[in-house]
Amino acid sequence: MADHQEANVTLPSEPVSVSAARRYVARVLTEWGLATDTDFADSIQLIVSELATNAVQHTFGQSPNFTVDLRLEREEQLHLGVTDSHPRWPRRLPAAVQQDNGRGMVIIRTLAKECGGRLTVTPTADGGKTVWIALPWSVSVQS
Repeated sequence: MADHQEANVTLPSEPVSVSAARRYVARVLTEWGLATDTDFADSIQLIVSELATNAVQHTFGQSPNFTVDLRLEREEQLHLGVTDSHPRWPRRLPAAVQQDNGRGMVIIRTLAKECGGRLTVTPTADGGKTVWIALPWSVSVQS
């Protein structure tokens, strides 16, 4: 097998794209050997949902689409990134008692940490950003 595998999809910044992103990631990771009925798969699905939702809700129409990138390096590390062209980076909002949103990044960080991973944000050439989650991969990859 090659040192890495990659896959990506670009979707319109619309609410329906959140479930499309989830389905895409599930399909690719299944092709790479991840069983869908594991806690790890569930965590990845929730992370994708939160990142895609952020890309749709918090770009305020300034990012007409977002891209989901998957990269598996040496069967050891899974990198999941969601890129949009909005310049504002994600931030934790104060969690007020009656607040209905603003907890997505806390959820993402917590899930990444529970899976032994980490979150980073990198700028893009067009002034946007990619939110990356790096997770250890212990699944035997299928070619």
